[in-house]
Amino acid sequence: MGGLNLGRIFGVRIAADWSLFIALWLVTVSLALGLFPAWHPGWGGAMRWGVAFVAAVLLFASVLLHELSHALVARGYGLEVRSIHLFVFGGVANIEREPETPRAELMMAIVGPLTSIGLGLLFLLLGGWLARLGGDPERLMRDLGPTATLLFWLGPLNLFLGLFNLLPGFPLDGGRILRALLWRATGDLQAATRWASMSGQAIGFVLVFAGLSMIFGARLPWFGSGIVSGVWISVIGWFLASAAAMSYRQLVVMHLVEGVPVRRLMRRDVAVIPPDMSVTRLVDDYLMRSDQRAFPVLAGDRLVGIACLDDVRTVDRDVWNEVDVGTIMTPLAALETVGSGDELTAAMRAFSRRDVEQLPVVDDGRLVGVLRRRDILKWLELQAPRGERPVQPRPA
Repeated sequence: MGGLNLGRIFGVRIAADWSLFIALWLVTVSLALGLFPAWHPGWGGAMRWGVAFVAAVLLFASVLLHELSHALVARGYGLEVRSIHLFVFGGVANIEREPETPRAELMMAIVGPLTSIGLGLLFLLLGGWLARLGGDPERLMRDLGPTATLLFWLGPLNLFLGLFNLLPGFPLDGGRILRALLWRATGDLQAATRWASMSGQAIGFVLVFAGLSMIFGARLPWFGSGIVSGVWISVIGWFLASAAAMSYRQLVVMHLVEGVPVRRLMRRDVAVIPPDMSVTRLVDDYLMRSDQRAFPVLAGDRLVGIACLDDVRTVDRDVWNEVDVGTIMTPLAALETVGSGDELTAAMRAFSRRDVEQLPVVDDGRLVGVLRRRDILKWLELQAPRGERPVQPRPA
């Protein structure tokens, strides 16, 4: 997963996509130049910009708490949570597999909006206590200190975040709640996902239409009007519609590969190389003479690593003759491997964890083949029902 590693909370890796910093900048600018001058005409520039930046950071901290609540409940149901990824549209808890029961899905989905709504109410209560509510509203806003201002801005925003996520469109939390209820009623996860995904696409296109209307001057309840707001609403709607369609296709993929062993699609006739081979020979005799992109490195009959083009790029061309493959290869300890008897569902999760194009297939420490992403995609194209175009899941 790309972006900046922010550390771990409760053992869950927290990462920020670079688009998050664009969002932080946009929020800071809009507050410092728009809202805060209206609320506090007497504030100086340093105060406005400082409080605006803190507000933007606290907003995404609230989003992080929302996603952490999903992650902790998922762990309670035995699901591995690898990371939480913050980006321009919010955050995503990267959970390795789907929940196994409708109850688990419902509990995981509902806790996020409840967390946001709870934060919103808490911020408003604290802000009201600090401000000693009462009297003229305009004078009240002017007299608010920085802390109360932050609380009164974060409170309604978290309430909106919680309520927006309750919209019944997959993959929003409300869509997952809808899927859980449909799953419970029908006993069919795929059908429930299809209906929840269709709802998500419908809501997404409604938001796109609403945003376009705002761009052309319409004033809508809740959203208001304006070109900037309209563009933002349209982008969110398009993102939601696309994510809903993608989520359903990914579930179709997982159902198609369920029960299929890795040995069925792995390639057994792969070229292997020894660790003492020079980089020059790897390039001239293997990489340039084959469509194979990565070469397992064997010491005797044991897999010790993999060498590919990216590894070659780590050393200068002038020293290829002096450097051997064992020096540049990715060692076995850093590789994701699967067994020939594993199901393709396990391999798909391994592909997503590492975002690689091939996986070594290893039984008892011995290489028995290589599983390639493109071979899985080719097989899925042949197996997919008519009208369904499966897409292999990629990391967030």
